[in-house]
Amino acid sequence: MTLKCLIVDDEPIARQIVESYCSHLPDLEVVGQCSDAIQARQILSKEKIDLIFLDINMPVLDGLALVKTLKHQPQIIFTTAYKEHAHEAFNLSACDYLLKPFSFDRFLQAVDKAKAQLERSQPEVMIAPGTLSDSLFIKSDGKIHKFNATDVLYAEAQGNNVKIVTIDGIFSTTITFSAFEEQLPKETFVRVHRSFIVNKDKIKVIEGNRIFIGSIEVPIGLNYRDQFLRTLGIK
Repeated sequence: MTLKCLIVDDEPIARQIVESYCSHLPDLEVVGQCSDAIQARQILSKEKIDLIFLDINMPVLDGLALVKTLKHQPQIIFTTAYKEHAHEAFNLSACDYLLKPFSFDRFLQAVDKAKAQLERSQPEVMIAPGTLSDSLFIKSDGKIHKFNATDVLYAEAQGNNVKIVTIDGIFSTTITFSAFEEQLPKETFVRVHRSFIVNKDKIKVIEGNRIFIGSIEVPIGLNYRDQFLRTLGIK
């Protein structure tokens, strides 16, 4: 796995040191460097970045403030001369916090942490492309379970996990709810609530803001109701 990296620091020498360290690791690709957070935001809006080496004290917008503005946060390794910001940095889900000057071996430890975090965040659900009869593979409880996508009754977001209820049982897997939704056949599965996706073919009754799949009750979110009914051909 090659990580696309961005170096953000207002000190040219600091950027050069990080770039030099990165050059020794073939699985790191530096796709950009910038001297302030405003430039970094522009790059992040155009490029898919996996890892940012980020200074904290910078003009206009500091590194901590930059992270707070990001909707989709890459792995963050802070590189700073100030240890007093460490607590806030880790509260922002920083991968690591390097105090300048830091050695190559300390840099390597931080990169390894970032790689491990990215590997853990990889989707654990896959649907083979093709028809609805294709298999759905879900990693749950250390095992990989296989069944047909059409066997899914509904799915529920539960923090960083998704609970998947099928005709054969209930599974929990680590994946974002939006990523799981993207992998389901859109002609059959529909979002009916901020936290629920249902299989339209399994719906038995709709009553008010409730869907019944057999004896299972699933809520319909107010913001999803009209679009959901339209997908059923109900106006």
